[in-house]
Amino acid sequence: MTDSQNAPDRRITPWRPDLAAARLEGIHEAQRYVEGEPARIVRAIVAMRPEPAPDRSLDTELLFGEAVTVYERREGWAWVQSATDNYVGWIAEDALGAIDPAPTHRLAELRSFRYPGPELRAPALDCLSIGSHVTVVGEAVTRGTRYALLADGSAVIARHLVPEGTFAPDWVAVAERFLGTPYLWAGRSSIGLDCSSLVQLALAEAGIAAPRDSDMQARELGTALDISAGLPALRRGDLVFWRGHVGIMRDGETLLHANGHTMTTAMEPLAEAVARIAASEYGAVTAVRRL
Repeated sequence: MTDSQNAPDRRITPWRPDLAAARLEGIHEAQRYVEGEPARIVRAIVAMRPEPAPDRSLDTELLFGEAVTVYERREGWAWVQSATDNYVGWIAEDALGAIDPAPTHRLAELRSFRYPGPELRAPALDCLSIGSHVTVVGEAVTRGTRYALLADGSAVIARHLVPEGTFAPDWVAVAERFLGTPYLWAGRSSIGLDCSSLVQLALAEAGIAAPRDSDMQARELGTALDISAGLPALRRGDLVFWRGHVGIMRDGETLLHANGHTMTTAMEPLAEAVARIAASEYGAVTAVRRL
């Protein structure tokens, strides 16, 4: 059972002292347990917070079409767990829709507008981020532009989508497309993102599931390289970790990372990054992982 010293990781465990997922009964003590109900995100980018309050810090973000399990609804908020990376937290209840129909396509462009119909001159409903999932039910052509018609009646530029199960051959090339994207603490979209979501979103485009946060990625992704005698020879796609930070090797000498120094996704020589970060709160490199 759970006590204050061995409480489960709240980020990925649907447990609170007053409420928990039914599957945790007998493992973590709670006042009551619920099965939860499936739902799907129906807004472009949805903030997830540790408490049901708009002034609480951002924990992560959910994207259009992602599936969640809903464990509680309260005063316009919902306590959910993401099916994408198991993250748990509070989101706006009106961001939830029916779990069906299942998505058929994924947005493969960094971002794309969603329109009320197949007309790019119409006021856009919102702007979807790469990694969003949609259900295509038809097509239409307006003045030579092909649109995918979605199950909710909206439309997206068809060539910005790929069928579910279609993946990019080079995940680092996907990450490179984010260059210049603003840094946003706990952000997880092409509008703004942090270091670990850059890794997660880019890997997802190649069909590789990754946990949300850098400490989880440092434990679970790839194979650890020996850094006891210093950094080994690195190659494209290696992940370099610090305490609370991660970057992607673009080649043997260049680091690509979303960072608070430039407040963007940027490239810089690894040697310069190591020296600069060593002098900051992150300190020395803690791990290197090879996928």
